[in-house]
Amino acid sequence: MTAGGPPAETPDLGDLMHAAFRRLRHRWSHQLAPFELTPYQFRALGTVGGGGRGHSHDEHERAAEEGLRLKDIAERLRIAPRSATEVIDQLEVKGLVARSPDPSDRRATRIKLTPAGLALRDEVREARRREAGDYFSALSQRDRAELARLLGELVRGQD
Repeated sequence: MTAGGPPAETPDLGDLMHAAFRRLRHRWSHQLAPFELTPYQFRALGTVGGGGRGHSHDEHERAAEEGLRLKDIAERLRIAPRSATEVIDQLEVKGLVARSPDPSDRRATRIKLTPAGLALRDEVREARRREAGDYFSALSQRDRAELARLLGELVRGQD
């Protein structure tokens, strides 16, 4: 209760989380501009390069080494296969990914990062870490550790 007034409202956690993430995502979108990448293209680079949620480290390594089929990319990005094709086409034009025949299915192709794609993905990831570090610098080291712990619990609890 506030002094002489109605009880203070508890902030809505969903709204606060959404607002904080929206601001961080906005910063990341601006940060991608010098690399001439859209957020979708960057997500696809990460996925093709072995990133993505819900897969083991070995699966990520195998994906990076062998490449992924377009349907697998679409599934991991949670987008329509047609949209995945468009994003991969854009990355291929930029020389960041390459298609190769799937050795186990001659009708399918596999998508892999090129050396330029791998280098750009790593460069953007590092810039993104710096940007996130700058964003979260408003919090003390202790608060950042606590936030990481709490968010980790939420993520693990939803698997």
